[in-house]
Amino acid sequence: MKNIVLTINGKKVSAPPGTSILTAAEKNGIAIPTLCSHEELAPYGACRICLVEEENSGRLMASCVTPVAPEMTIHTDSPRVKDHRKNIVRLMIAEHPESCIVCNKGNRCELRRVAAELGVAETRLYPMPNHKPFETHNPFIVRDLAKCILCGKCIRADHERVAVGAIDYSDRGFSSRPVTLHEMPLEKSRCTFCGTCVSMCPTGALSTHNTFFTGTPETEETTICGFCGAGCSLSLGVSDNRVVEVNPSPDRDTVNGATLCVRGHFAHDFLLSPERLLHPLVRETDEEGNTRLAPTGFDAALSTVAGRLADIKRRNGEESIGFIGSAKCTNEENYLFQKIARVIFGTNNITSTGAAGGHALIREVAEKTKGTCRVRRLSSLENADAIVAVLSDTDHAVPVAGYHIKRAVKKGAPLVVIDPYRSDLAAFGGVWLHPEKGGKSGAFGIDAINALTARLIAEGGVDRAFMDRYANDEHGWLPAISAKDPDALAKQAGIAPERVKQAASMLKNRKIAFVPPCDLLERQNGKALLDALFNLALITGALGDKNAGIFIPALENNAVGALDMGCAPDMLPGWRKISDASEKESVAAMWEAAIPEKEGKDIHAMIEAAEAGTLKALYIMGENPLRSLPDPERVRGALKKLDFIVVQDILQNRTTELAHVVLPGAAFAEKQGSFTNMEGRIQSFIPVVSPPGDALPDWAILAMLARKAGYPEHYTAIEKIRQEIRRVVPSYTALGSHRQEWVKQNGSEIPDSFPLAPLHTPGTGSEPDEKFPFIAYIGSRRWHLGAGTRTARSARITASGRTGEIEIAPADAMDLGIANDSENGGKPIIRLLSPFGAIERAAAVNQGLPKGHIFVPQGFYGNDAMQIADFNALKPPGSGWRNVRVRIEKM
Repeated sequence: MKNIVLTINGKKVSAPPGTSILTAAEKNGIAIPTLCSHEELAPYGACRICLVEEENSGRLMASCVTPVAPEMTIHTDSPRVKDHRKNIVRLMIAEHPESCIVCNKGNRCELRRVAAELGVAETRLYPMPNHKPFETHNPFIVRDLAKCILCGKCIRADHERVAVGAIDYSDRGFSSRPVTLHEMPLEKSRCTFCGTCVSMCPTGALSTHNTFFTGTPETEETTICGFCGAGCSLSLGVSDNRVVEVNPSPDRDTVNGATLCVRGHFAHDFLLSPERLLHPLVRETDEEGNTRLAPTGFDAALSTVAGRLADIKRRNGEESIGFIGSAKCTNEENYLFQKIARVIFGTNNITSTGAAGGHALIREVAEKTKGTCRVRRLSSLENADAIVAVLSDTDHAVPVAGYHIKRAVKKGAPLVVIDPYRSDLAAFGGVWLHPEKGGKSGAFGIDAINALTARLIAEGGVDRAFMDRYANDEHGWLPAISAKDPDALAKQAGIAPERVKQAASMLKNRKIAFVPPCDLLERQNGKALLDALFNLALITGALGDKNAGIFIPALENNAVGALDMGCAPDMLPGWRKISDASEKESVAAMWEAAIPEKEGKDIHAMIEAAEAGTLKALYIMGENPLRSLPDPERVRGALKKLDFIVVQDILQNRTTELAHVVLPGAAFAEKQGSFTNMEGRIQSFIPVVSPPGDALPDWAILAMLARKAGYPEHYTAIEKIRQEIRRVVPSYTALGSHRQEWVKQNGSEIPDSFPLAPLHTPGTGSEPDEKFPFIAYIGSRRWHLGAGTRTARSARITASGRTGEIEIAPADAMDLGIANDSENGGKPIIRLLSPFGAIERAAAVNQGLPKGHIFVPQGFYGNDAMQIADFNALKPPGSGWRNVRVRIEKM
């Protein structure tokens, strides 16, 4: 349609039909004040500050909700408009408390700014006090609704951007205010504490709970969140070299826009933890044989590290040393770390605990899709034709991905959730496929996907042209699945056939976005389930559409980048395989150094080698394996047998307690670097604050170590490392050139063919037995990321009162006679036992769990959940350490 031409302040402008006057003005550099408008929210017209005058009709109209019309003549600053704006602001201020000096909003108050621009200093009206409670008991958000101007931003952000619906307006007129259902406290509502309402609030009605700072930060800088793999863009407020406030960055085209999650918004107070490492430490032994970690300088500490590792290599060989890198550290740091391991110490024993937390899925999907899913914008989810979420509770693991999915559903995209648990997504809408009538729980996901696939094939709901062009069915999967009865497969999964038919009718002939969980290959039957999911994606043509395909949530902020940089025992930077002689020679030539011939040990093999006495030394950067790995007592016993342990980290933890040398690193906000998020977005950042004490960026520590070890290349600046990465890793040729870049995919968008996986007949997997009749799943809740080493140091998370109860099904609670216990806050204490260990926690009934299933949240109580997990399940190809058979004992 033709653009509409109108005049604003004497300037001819054009805009598409349906564009608001406010948007048309802003796009042409004409500022109109507003208090209720936000580019990510639908127009609302609450504040009326954006009034403009239309010359031809003489009307005053709210520019945010009035569309442009042909031949309009708009005045944004006429005397009449200014008078009305001043009166509106005067009325707002007359009701507003006079507390600007002590208000957390400080100089950023938008009401104060607009009043100053209009020259409103005194209202000349009688004060209209609007007393409301000053709510400070919540550890995340302070509510001072006496300052609320009823702009509706908090409510609209909650409904439109986060799609939770925790708050809405209550009452009318002077008593109107945003409240939760039945005016319950926020912590007892559906609120997820994403903090979006706080960031959008134009006044001090909502603010971050902060016990040590009030007012406007001295500076605000943009950086990238160091928690999950979404890679949210943050604006950190800094005062006195401390991060005192966190908000979404104002930059455009970020993965998160105006939203964050509870970790990203409120858990960064771990940066101020008293348990931060401040100085290098070296273990000393006194005359009586007692040891302690004593402070020293970096020169002495790194001399010890270089000397001891060189001595162990000389006496025991290269294979006696292992390196554990980090999916939390930057691309530059992981690159330098693995290069030091391979070139200086001659070993491919390089991995990270990301190998137990999502690396396997990233690698498997990349191989299956031949790299075509390397770049997948989360914003594409919001525009998806249809979405299938399989065992995926993104609202907890990667909340921003969950927001995109929910917004897509609100726009009309069909959602099918395949999950035995009633997740947040399952409760949101669409069709929930779950075992209503029994079924093999350990194989449920495979059976459910097979049933849906067979139904789509039977009803002609697949993309035959795409399948004929790109599918390579050497295993005979298509005739095998086509011969299956969809209803029989549904019943085998315990799903009512009618539900599968309903899901198939919603998905028929649509390009589907598939969202598996980040821990899929750490679950029972995970590999077979991924094969079934991939086959369904292929035959529906999903792999050929930018808004479809497989979207892989990543649990750690740089899980993708750590793999790209070669932090793996069988892979060099750029996904070059050690087993490929030509690829290895190519990297060796660029490094001008020999690369070890044999593939290295993964994390499971390293622990076994330590137990056997063949691994003598371990260098651990940015990981806490004693908290994050299954069977921590076994891991502790293995590490105690080592001759030498180096731990480079930001916080004191269980692993630093065993170290011979501890090196204090810098957190993400304290250094320069880059992370690669789950979309394939490479995001560079600079320091916002200085590291505490003597701590240094990890890349700087590694560069000093390389010099101490006699390596001729001196990495005196991070740009030197980036230059090398751009040369060695073809997909990172633009690293550091801009704040945001994208991983470059080689070749055409779609390869010549994709191999269909064979049809899987699910095994019994985690089926219960008489001794251990329940199936437990160890997973994440939004309060802690994985093991919780950092979030457990967040004062706000700790104060929230979330205790990580063991969640059991209502039917099981009734059968076991587990009732409320008033002496323990209404939560009975139980012991959960597996073949590998036991834990004790309070129990809570989860209405979304089927009978026989138990959910155990990670991160709580020192991440004791790992005590019931099977360490041997880490051994490739992995049998699913997150699923374990258990029994319950009442305490």
